[in-house]
Amino acid sequence: MKPKLLALAISSLMAIGSVHAAEMFNKDGHKIDLNGKVDVARIFASNDNKNVDDSYARFGFKGETQISDNLTGYGMFEYQFRLDNPEDVNAQTGNKTRLGFAGLKFGDYGSLDYGRNYGLIYDALAYTDVLPKFGGETAYLDTFLSGRAGGVATWRTQNLFGMVEGLQLALQYQGKNERSGGDSINRANGEGYATSLGFTSDAGISVVAAWASVNRTDAQNHALRGKGDRAERWSTAIKYDMNQFYLAAMYGESQNATPIAGGFANKAQNFEAVAQYLFLNGFQPSLAYVSSHVKDVEGVGDADILKHANIGAKYFMNANMQGYVEYRFNLLKEDNPLGLSTDDLVGIGLIYQF
Repeated sequence: MKPKLLALAISSLMAIGSVHAAEMFNKDGHKIDLNGKVDVARIFASNDNKNVDDSYARFGFKGETQISDNLTGYGMFEYQFRLDNPEDVNAQTGNKTRLGFAGLKFGDYGSLDYGRNYGLIYDALAYTDVLPKFGGETAYLDTFLSGRAGGVATWRTQNLFGMVEGLQLALQYQGKNERSGGDSINRANGEGYATSLGFTSDAGISVVAAWASVNRTDAQNHALRGKGDRAERWSTAIKYDMNQFYLAAMYGESQNATPIAGGFANKAQNFEAVAQYLFLNGFQPSLAYVSSHVKDVEGVGDADILKHANIGAKYFMNANMQGYVEYRFNLLKEDNPLGLSTDDLVGIGLIYQF
């Protein structure tokens, strides 16, 4: 293949793998993009209770408006619907608001927004949360800024005030969130703070480090496991993303922040690694390893709560259509002290997105 044609093919494949949006309006400095995704999927396991329909639809929009030469307003909203829900509205479960925030961008001085957004620990976890079906298991939702979180104010600058190309800095504050319901202890939080620092080079290498510290609620401190006034977590990650290769690894630790049966682990050590290659025909095989090891758990001691290897693949038919399959080899011992599932899982699905 001629060099120019090869470069064109590679750039087209990179575009296929990126997030897409349909431009709905763009006039007089005001722009609105609509995005959506329908993922029809089935998960299979040796345990019949884990053979489930895992299909969903996701819709959202993002918009921006030019206020002045150096001031831009923006907002984003995203909602997800479970497709295995019955038509009886009162019986539906699992529908959720994923994101919803608005803010201002001040030129090279960065952006500031508030609402439901990603906690800054996810800046590192995102590097390995790229598997065809599974993954992102240590990015616990509404749990001490490790995944999506409510009531967060986030400031970001992409190039350190325009002085250092590729250097990203972020600061975040989260207000107190009291929760109710069966999972309220895991999902609540007191006031907290987080920061992340990352760098992306022209050679396709990126590195990032993130740290968060959040007050725990009284209910969390009265739980059976994981007592402490604050939950803390840090994570670091590195990736190479160029020439059709994607290689990434993440390591991090937490104190009083990783959910387990009866509360939280006093300490957890997390490691993830993934390798992918995108062939010119749109086929992308994927290999990964994920582990989470907790320490000093009351009544248990040390234990693995996640330990598995994943092999899978995606096939990009075009920019809007993908098929995928993934097998998760569960490496937990049958007699693990927390009584966690040891089933292997298989996920297979088809995605339409715009």
